[in-house]
Amino acid sequence: EIKKLLSDLTAGVLTGEVERGTAIAANQLVNTTLRALELERRWKETLELDGRLGALEEVLKSRDERQAG
Repeated sequence: EIKKLLSDLTAGVLTGEVERGTAIAANQLVNTTLRALELERRWKETLELDGRLGALEEVLKSRDERQAG
């Protein structure tokens, strides 16, 4: 969807159908959207990894307690 939008935007600028300023603003908005999506993806990945790390810590703690007891 974004690739098509950018392609259409580029074609519009090259044919004169879209003003350069409008294209620049649209491109900035697309870039902002992409950065927000990437940030959201990284945040979800961080939360997932944090949960997995917590689970591993619990397993190790239980194992250490069994070995000590």
